[in-house]
Amino acid sequence: MLSLLWLIPVLPLAGFLLLALCGGRLSRQQIAWVGCGSIGAAAVTTALVAIDFFSLFPAREFYQQTSWNWIDTSGMTVGISWYLDALSLLMVAVITGIGFLIHLYSAEYMAHDDGYARFFAYMNLFVSAMLTLVLADNLLLLYLGWEGVGLCSYLLIGFWYREPEYGTAAQKAFIVTRIGDTALAIGLFILFTQFKTLSIQQVQSLATEAWPVGSNVAMIVAMLFLIGAVGKSAQLPLQVWLPDAMAGPTPVSALIHAATMVTAGVYLIARMHHLFELAPMVQEGIAVLGLVTLLLAATSALVQQDIKRVLAYSTMSQIGYMFLALGVGAWPAALFHFLTHSCFKALLFLAAGSVIHSLHHEQNIFKMGGLRRHLPWTFWTFLIGAAAMSGVPLITSGFYSKDWILWSVWSSPLSHRWIWFGALLGAMLTGLYSFRLIFRVFFGEVRTQPTGESGLAMRLPLVVLAFLALTVGFLEMPHTLGNVTLFSQYLSHALPTTTLLPGMDESSEVREQLAVTIAALLGIGLAALLFLPGSLFGARETDQSTTHPSMTLLQAGWGFDRLYDRLFVQPWLAATRNSSDMVDRGYEWLAVCAESCHGWLSHTQTGQVRWYAASIAVGTLMLLGLFAM
Repeated sequence: MLSLLWLIPVLPLAGFLLLALCGGRLSRQQIAWVGCGSIGAAAVTTALVAIDFFSLFPAREFYQQTSWNWIDTSGMTVGISWYLDALSLLMVAVITGIGFLIHLYSAEYMAHDDGYARFFAYMNLFVSAMLTLVLADNLLLLYLGWEGVGLCSYLLIGFWYREPEYGTAAQKAFIVTRIGDTALAIGLFILFTQFKTLSIQQVQSLATEAWPVGSNVAMIVAMLFLIGAVGKSAQLPLQVWLPDAMAGPTPVSALIHAATMVTAGVYLIARMHHLFELAPMVQEGIAVLGLVTLLLAATSALVQQDIKRVLAYSTMSQIGYMFLALGVGAWPAALFHFLTHSCFKALLFLAAGSVIHSLHHEQNIFKMGGLRRHLPWTFWTFLIGAAAMSGVPLITSGFYSKDWILWSVWSSPLSHRWIWFGALLGAMLTGLYSFRLIFRVFFGEVRTQPTGESGLAMRLPLVVLAFLALTVGFLEMPHTLGNVTLFSQYLSHALPTTTLLPGMDESSEVREQLAVTIAALLGIGLAALLFLPGSLFGARETDQSTTHPSMTLLQAGWGFDRLYDRLFVQPWLAATRNSSDMVDRGYEWLAVCAESCHGWLSHTQTGQVRWYAASIAVGTLMLLGLFAM
């Protein structure tokens, strides 16, 4: 079954081609079957490949497959080649599994949209591009998938293109991520000039042999790759596109945040971990960036009024935890949080979509309330997702993945105590903004009358994701709570294990777990105190006001949009509004030359045959003269 590996990215691509070419002639039911069926078939193929792979694992730790040679010129040979190991199999399983549930949900959610076929075509292409990215055996094929998810994000964020602000949000996502994409491309150029290959495994092996730890070239390449990862994963300072990406349909938001685009940067750093280990200063910078991003995003999530923007900032914060883990060398912990986050974040977005769907597309949480009785399925699944994201101890997956990250930060020789305290503060803020959302949306009085619970196609993915959000954490449990190490043992065949400081014993781990537990419960308790109707401060809607400067600053994501507008956008518009730039002047000069030549040559067209014959004769004599010389 391993030979079917190539089918995994091809099946969604085939679904895209079929819908793009024939979607206008298919019924909505047929469109849904093609859109969902292609992803479902990819998920089934993934399961078959995984079964075969595990039958040979760990004696055979990877499998390579080349479909055909793509480029073979001037010493550069690149194939359409696939690479399957523990890391890529994890990514593929999440992309196809979560992706299928989102597609199934979309069949009902988008049922009345005019662009039904176009929506599923874009979604299928999105999944295919992400699968190409994570299965690529070489960096050029990875970059093809990387650009593919960027293109699809533009198409899907601006799906309702008749609304100008949605088109602007799509352009913003496309332009901001181009910065990271350009940096990544330059990094690829440097690697090829150094090693004459773009094979991921060969590049890392040759780099380890050729570059000492801390060498300038390694630092430059690692920094360029980090900029690329920061752009796609919406980390500081290129995070501004993600909140506006909520302009797309809710299933698009779920796919971007849970299984595809924003996790691409995490995968890139984990896949190229040998390169980042050669640049310790850059790796430390990853941890600092992750910490700052998770804190800034968490504080912004506290005051948002749009339910999807709260979840968008929460994604930035949770990806920050993954970057923090990568920065301290806790590679398996970062990927474990990726797994748990994919489950509970897809659940939260789809449950939010169910709320929006039942409230006639209302997204302002201050126009919601009292929905737990009217939408019981949505309420309980949303509550499970929020509990998992908050890290409710013992019973949710988010507790185990977040605890692993914080323990790794505390015990890693690459970390500092202030980083751990910052991450602990982030855990408290997560509980606060998550349950603020629960209390505002599902408790209190009904402000907008809902139409009722959604159908089976929307409820079933919520139930499955809620089950996963509760259970996948049991794949990795600390020594003090059962000592289950299935996930870390599995990933140890693709990623290095975490190095701990000497003297880190079980008692230290217990104290760290108590701190994480207290932080999560403290955040939830504060949310109940401040936002639960009937509590001490619950009747006050102070966070709805935007008149205070601090509130305005936080709601605007700490003012990065305004800063970039003043530093880059406005100066550029001012420079180009009244005068053309140097490139335009060059083309204008070429146009003037072409017009002048046309004017001169037009005089030769007299319409008199004798002049044409004389011109031919003179030209012939001149040619003969040249040959005679």
